[in-house]
Amino acid sequence: MTKTTLATHEDHAKAMTTWHVVDAAKIPLGRMCTQIATVLMGKHKPIYTPHVNVGDGVIVVNASNLVVTGNKREGKVYRTYTGYPGGLKDRTLERMIERTPEALVKNAVRRMLPKNRIGRAMLSRLKVYGGADHPHAAQKPTALELEK
Repeated sequence: MTKTTLATHEDHAKAMTTWHVVDAAKIPLGRMCTQIATVLMGKHKPIYTPHVNVGDGVIVVNASNLVVTGNKREGKVYRTYTGYPGGLKDRTLERMIERTPEALVKNAVRRMLPKNRIGRAMLSRLKVYGGADHPHAAQKPTALELEK
């Protein structure tokens, strides 16, 4: 008979101390975000349990140098609606990268996480910075090698 392994509070406490650094200038946006979401959820660990947050923290640097393939930079459009008549706003991916690259990465990862309170807790462990520097040296983050 096999036994199912479930994560405990000790596993949760250990996961809360682990941090990784990702360079956004090395891998396309979508591939990077899916792998970041996997790490935030903890699906890369054998003790993954859906109802316990065992994911690691992720720090993304160089968000202003995002890589996208094809003609998405000019062709992909983000639409938002303010709720008022005539309030439809269109922004291209290029304009989003110029103005708010941190929000672009965070929004892409947010949509890949669970839509509940655990997902919101996972998203709070994602830190995104436009430049190469980050203020999280005290967490001793390790470089996370992502598949291309």
